Amino acid sequence: MSIRFTAKARRGMVALTIVAGLAVGVAGCGGGGDDKKPETSASATRTDGSDPSTQEGDSDEPIAELKGSSGLLLQITSATRDAGGFVTVNGNLKNDGSQRITIPPAVRGDETEILRHGMSLGGATLVDARSKKRYYVLRDTDGRPLTTTGFSSLQPGESLAVFVQFPAPPTSTTEVTFQLPTFASAPIQISG
Repeated sequence: MSIRFTAKARRGMVALTIVAGLAVGVAGCGGGGDDKKPETSASATRTDGSDPSTQEGDSDEPIAELKGSSGLLLQITSATRDAGGFVTVNGNLKNDGSQRITIPPAVRGDETEILRHGMSLGGATLVDARSKKRYYVLRDTDGRPLTTTGFSSLQPGESLAVFVQFPAPPTSTTEVTFQLPTFASAPIQISG
């Protein structure tokens, strides 16, 4: 019995170590260049990386723009396949309207595990039409989605750098459809 407990404890520690490594990797991925960000939790904070030009929506054309309700706009700036077996989608969530917008709770999705961790982009999915598969947002061992969290509203003209991580489709898949509740869907190219 103690051998079984020790094996379970080791597996738990390995899983915790992997999640911690992913969290450190996510924190170092780089961030947007907007100075006007609402105060958010640490998981929503992004820092500048070694190649900020791939993260800044102002200097580069977004690879996709998804229109949401009430003037919300999601500009996807990159979708990168990482060595760890996941895809990181970066972008900017922007209020293109003339009034303060409360982010619709539907963007969290409807999974109980994600809902209990507050506001996030946990409802996002990637759809690989060719393989007929849908990829959901990755979660850590506590069920927290690996995406920007802790935001609630945007003032007119304000934008927020966001990210979402998914399991990586097969390397032969380079185009997927990004979906987020209350937003239009859009095809995006995966690089890397």
